[in-house]
Amino acid sequence: MNIKTPRWLASFFVVLLSVSVVACATIEGAGKDIETAGEEIQDAADDN
Repeated sequence: MNIKTPRWLASFFVVLLSVSVVACATIEGAGKDIETAGEEIQDAADDN
């Protein structure tokens, strides 16, 4: 069984995978920023 995938389709999937990995890292970073901001707000509330 020999299935040939068009070169543009293979390239599309490589780009899609790359974007997915970058987006995951960006969302993880945003989550950490939001968590840090929440902790700062909680600390400020505890001080009052």
